[in-house]
Amino acid sequence: MKIPAYRYPSPLGRIQPEPIDVDTVKQRGWQDQHILVVSEHDARLDFVEKEIVRRIGERLYGGRRHG
Repeated sequence: MKIPAYRYPSPLGRIQPEPIDVDTVKQRGWQDQHILVVSEHDARLDFVEKEIVRRIGERLYGGRRHG
């Protein structure tokens, strides 16, 4: 007889019952509101695109914080 593993019913489970797909949220943000969320380390970008993203981020928000 197989007994299923007991899962502790977390109170947070009611708030977010299913995990969200981050890429889908980013895609809908771009399509609906023209908000782009991208990392300069995204493997889908080539060197020039990564450099553009880095420069835009630094211009708008300043350089990296150290410490």
